[in-house]
Amino acid sequence: MQIINQKTVEVCFSPALINLFDCKGATIVVVDILRATSSICVAFEHGAESIIPLASIEETIKYKEKGYLIAGERNGEMIEGFDLGNSPFGFMENRIRGSKIALTTTNGTQAINAIPKDAAEIVIGSFLNLNAISNYLAEQDRNVIVLCSGFKNKFNLEDTLLAGAIVNRLRLNQKHTIDCDSAVAAEYLYLKAKDNLFEFLENSSHRKRLHKLHIESDIKYCLSPNQSKAIPVMRDGVLVNYKEKSE
Repeated sequence: MQIINQKTVEVCFSPALINLFDCKGATIVVVDILRATSSICVAFEHGAESIIPLASIEETIKYKEKGYLIAGERNGEMIEGFDLGNSPFGFMENRIRGSKIALTTTNGTQAINAIPKDAAEIVIGSFLNLNAISNYLAEQDRNVIVLCSGFKNKFNLEDTLLAGAIVNRLRLNQKHTIDCDSAVAAEYLYLKAKDNLFEFLENSSHRKRLHKLHIESDIKYCLSPNQSKAIPVMRDGVLVNYKEKSE
């Protein structure tokens, strides 16, 4: 029996599909496990003041003159002349504390900028902050759409696994229900993979892509649940840490 006033949780497998979903009044959870949303969580865990997610390299460079650290990658590689790439370990450095960061990535920041303006809220999810973000979503009286960043608008496996983990937690909390086949599929994949995410992703395209760049340590870290209590939320086009701002 469905609980009265129960909200829904859906999964969108690609930013190219987001306009097929009713975002009005919903919380949109952007996930880009390898590695943008993981690095965003790490940055806030290490004291970043704010992060502006940007679509283009040119726009990001302009923030350098405003005193921002500029960070980003294209196709997994750090952009020449930038302060930081997209490795979570780079966002653990001492210079992150108190900093303002402008970030552009191949997939994650593109997904953020693709979200319709009528969404109630945008938040950032990763395996690193899985419990924190799931608990936050359960407390909100809103429908939830988990937006997988994918790879250049194509489906990818790792973002789908995180979406499934979020769906699983919200469903078990009984404050959200599933009426979306993509959410059913994502949860099913997560339950199959959860005991060894790294091994499950062995043949995934993005793991192979990043392996060629010799950053296996990034992959393993980004698949480690609950390393962060950060809850990145969008406020007037800028990401801030909800937990810090509410204390």
